[in-house]
Amino acid sequence: MATGATPVLDAATEINAVSLARTDLDPRTLMIARIAALVAVDAPVGSYLMHVGPAAEVGLTADDIEDVLIAVAPIVGTPRLLSSARKIVEAFDLAIQLDSEGDTQ
Repeated sequence: MATGATPVLDAATEINAVSLARTDLDPRTLMIARIAALVAVDAPVGSYLMHVGPAAEVGLTADDIEDVLIAVAPIVGTPRLLSSARKIVEAFDLAIQLDSEGDTQ
């Protein structure tokens, strides 16, 4: 059992690191696939938040993410699409707030 201060977050981070190390996808394609998967499973805001930074680092833009949502819309349906869009916006807002707080400290 994990004994750190944030065992669940630590486990999620470790699982993601292993996944990233074992794929031959280029980083941009990998982030597109991950965002599409998050939409498909109706992931919580926290899951999107974990991917906002890496997505930006590989050059994904808001337009790219919008394209992902449009691409998966026929598969996931309108309710899930709208739910995911709201969560993505919330994750971006949280990331900006966290970044701003880090700049002032």
